[in-house]
Amino acid sequence: MNQEERIKSILDYLKSNIKISMEEICSLYEVSYDTARRDMVKMEQDGLIVRIRGGAMLPSLTKHISSYKDRSENTENKRRIAHVAASLIQDGDYLLMDAGTTTQYTSELLTTQNNVIVTNSIDIAAVLCDKPETITHLLGGELNTWHRYAFGPRAIEMLSDIKVDKLFLGTCGLSLEGVFAPTVEEAYMKREMIKRANQIILLADSSKFEKSLFHRVCQFDQIDLIVTDTAPEQPFDKIFKDFGVKVMVASD
Repeated sequence: MNQEERIKSILDYLKSNIKISMEEICSLYEVSYDTARRDMVKMEQDGLIVRIRGGAMLPSLTKHISSYKDRSENTENKRRIAHVAASLIQDGDYLLMDAGTTTQYTSELLTTQNNVIVTNSIDIAAVLCDKPETITHLLGGELNTWHRYAFGPRAIEMLSDIKVDKLFLGTCGLSLEGVFAPTVEEAYMKREMIKRANQIILLADSSKFEKSLFHRVCQFDQIDLIVTDTAPEQPFDKIFKDFGVKVMVASD
C-alpha cells in the first residue's frame, strides 16, 4: 500500500473512530513509525487532519467554503430536499428565503399562488422573476459576489420591520452545538431572519452534519423543522428530540 492509499484509508478510519494514534497506524498498515509520521505530516500540510498528542483527528473547524457557483456537490440530494421544502409552502404564505443552493432549488419548484417572498439572494430573486403570481422583495446592501447575496446593516434594517410565516434557512455546517455560518456578517443576517419568522425550517443535506464554522448562528432550540436527505444518527437524533425539532427525510 502506497502513501496515497494509506492516507485514504486513514481518513476512512477517522470518519468512524474520530481519532487515530501513531501506534494504530503502524499496526494497521504494517509500517514503521517514521513512515507513519511522514503520512501525518503530509495529511496535516494538506489540511486533512489536526495533529494531536500521539496521533491525529479530523478537523472540527471548516475554514473554506466553495463559491456559490462551485457548490455542485450533492445536487441530487439537495433537489430531493427542495421538493419536500416546496411541499410545505401554501397559497398565500409570506416567506423568507435565505441564500443557498437548496433554497434556490426550492424557489424553482414553487407552484403555489399569492406568495410574498423576501430574500437576500440574487439567484432566488432571478428565479422568482419568472413567477409573476409571486411578490418578491429583494433585500439591499453590500453584495457578496462569492456567495451571491446582499448583506450588511442596510439588509438587516430592512428585515427588522417585517414578519413572515416561514423561513427557509440554509447552512454550510451544523454540529451538536447548533447551526453555523462561515462569517460574522452571514451569521448575524441569519439570526435576524430567524427573529422575523413564525416557523424556522432548516434545509441541510447530510454533508453539512458534523461541520463547525467560524460563527454560530443559533442553537437547535430556535429550529422548528429540519429537512434533510438521510435520517440523522446518534447523537444528532437525540439532540433533535431533546430540543423538539421535527425531522423530515427526503426519500428517493
